[in-house]
Amino acid sequence: MRGVLELCVLGVLAMVRPTATRLPAPGRGRAGRGEGRTLYPLLSRLEGEDLVEATWHAGDGGPGRKFFELTGKGRAELARRDVLWSEFVTRTRRLLPLGPPVDAVPASRILEM
Repeated sequence: MRGVLELCVLGVLAMVRPTATRLPAPGRGRAGRGEGRTLYPLLSRLEGEDLVEATWHAGDGGPGRKFFELTGKGRAELARRDVLWSEFVTRTRRLLPLGPPVDAVPASRILEM
Protein backbone atom coordinates (compact mmCIF):
# COMPACT_ATOMS: atom_id res chain seq x y z
CA MET A 1 0.00 0.00 0.00
CA ARG A 2 2.95 2.34 0.47
CA GLY A 3 3.21 3.08 -3.24
CA VAL A 4 -0.53 3.64 -3.53
CA LEU A 5 -0.59 6.03 -0.59
CA GLU A 6 2.30 8.03 -2.06
CA LEU A 7 0.49 8.24 -5.39
CA CYS A 8 -2.70 9.39 -3.65
CA VAL A 9 -0.89 12.06 -1.62
CA LEU A 10 0.87 13.38 -4.73
CA GLY A 11 -2.48 13.39 -6.54
CA VAL A 12 -4.24 15.30 -3.78
CA LEU A 13 -1.46 17.87 -3.62
CA ALA A 14 -1.74 18.33 -7.39
CA MET A 15 -5.48 19.06 -7.10
CA VAL A 16 -5.53 21.64 -4.32
CA ARG A 17 -4.09 25.08 -3.71
CA PRO A 18 -1.05 25.02 -1.43
CA THR A 19 -2.92 26.99 1.24
CA ALA A 20 -5.66 24.36 1.22
CA THR A 21 -3.29 21.56 2.17
CA ARG A 22 -2.96 22.62 5.76
CA LEU A 23 -2.76 19.58 7.99
CA PRO A 24 -3.59 19.27 11.67
CA ALA A 25 -0.84 18.58 14.17
CA PRO A 26 0.05 14.88 14.31
CA GLY A 27 -2.46 12.91 16.34
CA ARG A 28 -5.11 15.64 16.42
CA GLY A 29 -6.97 15.02 13.17
CA ARG A 30 -10.01 12.89 12.51
CA ALA A 31 -7.81 9.96 11.58
CA GLY A 32 -6.54 9.80 15.15
CA ARG A 33 -3.12 8.75 16.29
CA GLY A 34 -2.30 6.73 13.16
CA GLU A 35 -2.27 9.88 11.05
CA GLY A 36 1.00 11.11 12.51
CA ARG A 37 2.62 7.74 12.08
CA THR A 38 1.75 7.48 8.39
CA LEU A 39 1.07 10.83 6.77
CA TYR A 40 3.80 12.98 8.28
CA PRO A 41 6.65 10.49 7.72
CA LEU A 42 5.41 10.10 4.14
CA LEU A 43 5.34 13.87 3.58
CA SER A 44 8.81 14.17 5.11
CA ARG A 45 10.10 11.45 2.80
CA LEU A 46 8.52 13.11 -0.24
CA GLU A 47 10.07 16.41 0.85
CA GLY A 48 13.47 14.71 1.18
CA GLU A 49 13.09 13.41 -2.38
CA ASP A 50 12.29 16.97 -3.56
CA LEU A 51 8.83 15.89 -4.69
CA VAL A 52 7.04 18.26 -2.31
CA GLU A 53 8.01 21.52 -0.71
CA ALA A 54 6.87 22.48 2.77
CA THR A 55 6.58 26.01 4.04
CA TRP A 56 5.89 27.02 7.61
CA HIS A 57 3.28 29.67 8.37
CA ALA A 58 2.73 31.18 11.80
CA GLY A 59 -0.70 30.54 13.22
CA ASP A 60 -3.27 33.24 13.88
CA GLY A 61 -3.46 32.95 17.64
CA GLY A 62 -2.65 29.24 17.52
CA PRO A 63 0.10 26.88 16.49
CA GLY A 64 1.87 27.37 13.19
CA ARG A 65 1.14 25.11 10.23
CA LYS A 66 3.09 23.47 7.47
CA PHE A 67 1.74 23.83 3.96
CA PHE A 68 2.74 21.33 1.28
CA GLU A 69 3.02 21.87 -2.46
CA LEU A 70 4.23 19.70 -5.33
CA THR A 71 7.52 20.68 -6.91
CA GLY A 72 8.16 20.39 -10.64
CA LYS A 73 9.93 17.11 -9.94
CA GLY A 74 6.87 16.01 -7.93
CA ARG A 75 4.53 16.75 -10.84
CA ALA A 76 6.76 14.74 -13.19
CA GLU A 77 6.85 11.86 -10.70
CA LEU A 78 3.06 11.97 -10.35
CA ALA A 79 2.69 11.73 -14.13
CA ARG A 80 5.12 8.78 -14.24
CA ARG A 81 3.34 6.95 -11.42
CA ASP A 82 -0.06 7.65 -12.97
CA VAL A 83 1.00 5.79 -16.11
CA LEU A 84 2.31 2.89 -14.02
CA TRP A 85 -0.92 2.80 -12.00
CA SER A 86 -3.04 2.71 -15.17
CA GLU A 87 -0.97 -0.20 -16.48
CA PHE A 88 -1.32 -2.01 -13.14
CA VAL A 89 -5.11 -1.59 -13.12
CA THR A 90 -5.42 -2.79 -16.73
CA ARG A 91 -3.31 -5.90 -16.12
CA THR A 92 -4.99 -6.69 -12.81
CA ARG A 93 -8.47 -6.48 -14.32
CA ARG A 94 -7.42 -9.15 -16.84
CA LEU A 95 -6.79 -11.51 -13.90
CA LEU A 96 -10.10 -10.94 -12.17
CA PRO A 97 -13.11 -13.17 -12.85
CA LEU A 98 -15.78 -11.83 -15.14
CA GLY A 99 -18.62 -10.12 -13.37
CA PRO A 100 -20.25 -6.75 -13.12
CA PRO A 101 -17.85 -3.85 -13.51
CA VAL A 102 -16.84 -2.41 -10.16
CA ASP A 103 -18.47 0.87 -11.14
CA ALA A 104 -21.82 -0.94 -11.49
CA VAL A 105 -21.74 -2.28 -7.92
CA PRO A 106 -22.99 0.14 -5.24
CA ALA A 107 -20.28 1.15 -2.79
CA SER A 108 -22.26 -0.26 0.14
CA ARG A 109 -22.31 -3.67 -1.58
CA ILE A 110 -18.54 -3.58 -2.22
CA LEU A 111 -17.94 -3.07 1.49
CA GLU A 112 -20.04 -6.15 2.25
CA MET A 113 -17.92 -8.35 0.00
